[in-house]
Amino acid sequence: MTPLNFKHLHYFWVVAQEGSITRAAERLGVAVQTISGQLSLLERQLGKALFNSQGRGLVLSEAGRVAQGYADQIFQLGDALVDAVENSGSESTLRLRAGISDGIPKLLAYRLLSTVTSMPTDVRLICDEGEFDALLADLALHRLDVVLTDRAAPVNANLKVFSTPLGDFSTGLFAAPELAERYRPEFPQSLNGAPLLLPTRHNALRGRIDRWLENANIHPKIVGEFEDSALLTTFGRGGLGIFPAPLALAEQVASQLQAVPLGAMTGVSEHIFAISNERRIRHPAVEALCAAAPQAAIAPGV
Repeated sequence: MTPLNFKHLHYFWVVAQEGSITRAAERLGVAVQTISGQLSLLERQLGKALFNSQGRGLVLSEAGRVAQGYADQIFQLGDALVDAVENSGSESTLRLRAGISDGIPKLLAYRLLSTVTSMPTDVRLICDEGEFDALLADLALHRLDVVLTDRAAPVNANLKVFSTPLGDFSTGLFAAPELAERYRPEFPQSLNGAPLLLPTRHNALRGRIDRWLENANIHPKIVGEFEDSALLTTFGRGGLGIFPAPLALAEQVASQLQAVPLGAMTGVSEHIFAISNERRIRHPAVEALCAAAPQAAIAPGV
């Protein structure tokens, strides 16, 4: 197949934004005939019509909508490239663009990524939070260098990424002091009927917690389910219910969320992975993150 002509694609992209060849020509400072000719060449190469006529304007066809989605990504990456080069500064400054899955406890993400900021090289950390699939897409497009998540990347021949386990973080239940004082005695049986805040079933940790409750024959009152771990802990800090958190972070949970541990959920751990692009030479900050992670996973006793 003939390589894509990005000038043709750019003209298409501007027409899609403007909804008119005339307005696109004015924006680009070229003749209407030039844009029409470039669009025709692009449609011929793709074998699909990208626009349909509607009144005096144009609307995207189904193929055009697909092409626009890819064009958005391509030209956004182009802008990012220019910005990265212009603002690269000293060669001694290393950038790490990290995606953090919204189900990962933010205190845990901080603990893991702090190993990167303590590297001898100056590191600029750029963090983005989002859903697992969206972050993987950004990683595949090289918008991110690494994704921290609670699951390994799926096996996909078209997705050239690999997963590195960062550790298993033993998980316990925490609560604001008033709730902890009430439900800590006779833990875990005291949890029967207790208000509990949990991640949604999209989160891998949720299944482990459900099994632990079932095996212990405990039936709490689930008062909230959250996709975003930060929102879950915010409600926990407010005293709405008991919530899970890594035991290794007990001190940080106490100082930042004013919550104390009730006890451990034996056998329940938060599995954390670093997913990165499949490259022979990996990002030095990603290497440092993976090397330091096992120490971060050590949990103190409760």
